Amino acid sequence: MKHGKKYVEAAKAVDRTAFYDPEAAVATVKKLAVANFDETIEAHIRTGCDGRHADQQIRGAVVLPHGTGKTVRVLVFAKGPKADEATAAGADFVGAEDLVPRIQNDGWLDFDVVVATPDMMGIVGRLGRILGPKGLMPNPKAGTVTMDVTKAVNEIKAGKIEYRLDKSNIIHVPIGKASFTEEQLADNFHTLMGAINKARPSTLKGQYLRSVVITPTMGPGVKLNPVNLA
Repeated sequence: MKHGKKYVEAAKAVDRTAFYDPEAAVATVKKLAVANFDETIEAHIRTGCDGRHADQQIRGAVVLPHGTGKTVRVLVFAKGPKADEATAAGADFVGAEDLVPRIQNDGWLDFDVVVATPDMMGIVGRLGRILGPKGLMPNPKAGTVTMDVTKAVNEIKAGKIEYRLDKSNIIHVPIGKASFTEEQLADNFHTLMGAINKARPSTLKGQYLRSVVITPTMGPGVKLNPVNLA
C-alpha cells in the first residue's frame, strides 16, 4: 500500500521497533495527526480470544470520561411514556413500527446508535439483516436494550462507546480526537483498557492482550507493550 508524503514524514517520528508507554504513545500520536481535519484517535487491540466460541466473545460498553469528540445521533425504539422519556433525554429520533419501513424500504440510516426497550425488540428484530452488519443492533450487554432509556441516551451522548471483537479477534474503538489534550486522551485510553481487562473471558488460556496500537485516522500507529496493560 502506497502512502502519501504526509504519512511518510509522520512515520519517521515513530520508532517501529519500540513499545511506548501510554502517555508517550498519546503524545506521539497527537504529533502524527497532520491531516487538515480533526482526526479521530483510535485504539486497536488484538486479543488472544477466539470469537468463534461463545464463551470467548467480548462485547460491552464503557463511558469515556472525556467523550469521543463526536456528536452521536441516537435512535430510540419505544412507545408511550418511554418514548416521551427518550425525547426528553435528548434522543435524536424516537419511534416504533413506523420506523421499520423507513429503514427497510427507504434505506434511512442517519443515526449512530440504536436503543430499544425490551418490548420493542420483536419489531427491531425485523431489521436485524440491516442493522446487524452495521453494528447497530441493540444489545443488552452494551446497555442498549433497556427500560432506562434516559440513562442510556445520557451515557451515549456523554461519550459511551461499545467495544467488541471483529472477525480477526481485534477490538477497534475511538478514544477521542487529535484536538484533545494529552491528558484527556490518556484518561480515555486508561478507562477503555480497564473495561477491556475486566471483560477478559474466564475460559481464556494464555495471553489475553496480544498487541495494542494507538493511531490517528490518517497516520501511522504507535505500539504499546500489551504486557504492561493487562
